[in-house]
Amino acid sequence: MNRYDQFYINGQWVSPLNGGSFNSYDPSDESLIATVASGSAEDVDVAVKAARAAFDEGPWPRLSGAERGAFLRKIADGIRARQEELATLEVRDNGKPFPEAMWDIGDTAGCFDFYANLAEELDAQREKPVALADDRFSSLARREPIGVAGAIVPWNFPMLMASWKVAPALAAGCCIILKPAEQTSLTALELARIADEAGLPAGVLNIVTGPGSSVGAAITAHPGVDKLAFTGSVPVGSRIMQAAAQDIKNVTLELGGKSPFVIFADSDIEQAIEWIMFGIFWNKGEVCSATSRVLVERSAYEPLLARLAEETRKIRIGNGMEEGVLLGPLVNKNQYDGTLRAISRGLEEGARLVCGGERPAHLDKGFYLQPTVFADVPEDSWIWNEEIFGPVVCIRPFDTEEEAVKSANNSRFGLGAAVMSKDLERCERVARRFRAGIVWINCSQPTFTEAPWGGYKQSGIGRELGEWGLGNYLETKQITRYDSQQPWGWYIK
Repeated sequence: MNRYDQFYINGQWVSPLNGGSFNSYDPSDESLIATVASGSAEDVDVAVKAARAAFDEGPWPRLSGAERGAFLRKIADGIRARQEELATLEVRDNGKPFPEAMWDIGDTAGCFDFYANLAEELDAQREKPVALADDRFSSLARREPIGVAGAIVPWNFPMLMASWKVAPALAAGCCIILKPAEQTSLTALELARIADEAGLPAGVLNIVTGPGSSVGAAITAHPGVDKLAFTGSVPVGSRIMQAAAQDIKNVTLELGGKSPFVIFADSDIEQAIEWIMFGIFWNKGEVCSATSRVLVERSAYEPLLARLAEETRKIRIGNGMEEGVLLGPLVNKNQYDGTLRAISRGLEEGARLVCGGERPAHLDKGFYLQPTVFADVPEDSWIWNEEIFGPVVCIRPFDTEEEAVKSANNSRFGLGAAVMSKDLERCERVARRFRAGIVWINCSQPTFTEAPWGGYKQSGIGRELGEWGLGNYLETKQITRYDSQQPWGWYIK
């Protein structure tokens, strides 16, 4: 395994100025994986200055989109060449099952390819004529890179979430400082190696590892950063907005969720079970858009609960590298303890525990937890309203479509929502009434690089992925020219 006790700044591997480090542990057995460099505000300052110089004086923003796209394709190829190695590293760092990690790394490469395409298209779309009412003038709107971007990503999809920010920023012509989550920093540092091997110019991509309290805070407050992109919790997102307000930085935030899944009685019960389970147990429930609030039409409620409990108990729990495992350990002890506290709180609030809720008896090490199903969850309870970020689903019945939509929208979050019914007209009607940025019909959680991703309300600001993701890293400039040979006439007659 590579060493991780240095950062990647200005095309070089450098040690922390204060000599800081932290340990990274395998959540499956709590063993030490690596010692990782821990940064400070001084390290961030070096990284920002490198990115600033690369943007202000270097070639990157002045290359054509096609030239930048070629670099992005090399990065994508480098990721694919090491897909199994990177997936294994994410299993060890995050705990997710290996097939899911392989899926994530494949999508990471695909994200770089997608934005390579958009970078190429940007050449033809960079300048657009604007029709004016006064024919003495001509005007055009020009899209230019926003400058130096600071990106802070979470631990649930370490390399994939990094690509959602790094790839469009590079495609636009920006230079970037990336801070991965301290729980899962390793594949971000491998991304730096891949980018370096692809020949990315010095200073274009800089990666500084360490805690949010030092590295993250320094990035958000640095006057040399033009743009902030953050994925994580609502409280941290709020602090980032406050810090960004000091310099009026452009901000994109993808925050928490408590996404509803409305299931009508005419749904195929087996398909409903499949999508409920995928919507909350995929990636151990450590998914911001997880459909963790399930509303089931009353006539189907008890039959669905019985089948869901039956299938949930069959889920194999264990080390993500073991064949057939569908549920790995939670990312660390803090997340494990927090999820157990949420389960205890659910019981105290009167929810019915259908299955799960405990540590698997056969696993004595690691942060393992049984997939958990609560029924009859009070609508005013903590577990119904707050994000648990673990394999815990809350279910309650409804009687009418109006009641279901009202309950689904009764949340401070608005990231995702799903509806299931054989009546597609009803699905379309309900989908349009959801107050959420991402809506699924007859499914839950499929995510495509081409489509916009982001939420309403406290789930965030702005959209990532697709053309919207590229737009996050572009400014629009108006250039207007006076074409008449006659004097303007205000002073010279």
